Amino acid sequence: MKVLKYVLVMVVFSVIFYGCASTSVKNKSTTKEEPVVIANDSLEYEVIIIDPGFTTYLNSIARPVGFYSQSYLENKNRFYVMAWNRRVGSPGTFNPNIYENIIDYNIHIDYGYEVNYKLFNYFEFAQGKYRMVLR
Repeated sequence: MKVLKYVLVMVVFSVIFYGCASTSVKNKSTTKEEPVVIANDSLEYEVIIIDPGFTTYLNSIARPVGFYSQSYLENKNRFYVMAWNRRVGSPGTFNPNIYENIIDYNIHIDYGYEVNYKLFNYFEFAQGKYRMVLR
């Protein structure tokens, strides 16, 4: 009788142990992030951002469209572009894999809200992702 109790207790613990075990989760999501296109058709201006994570940042972390005024975005972008272009010109000092291209941003051209919004948010995203401060 003692053996039967022992076997019964072992079976119960085995079932509980097996039932509480975690299962492996396989994430079969292979969604590829699309590049973000910054464009102003009337000015024939286009920038394509392929940096992984920027689309997610733009859709979830960035302030919504309309939060900032266009003049605020333009002023911030002027400073960010100047700092970015200085770093592009100094590949020995700054990582040339991050600062690959000069940004041609003319302060006398009205690029529109959308271009300024996305450009500003890319600079904000890049500063967080690459732990840099654009000054």
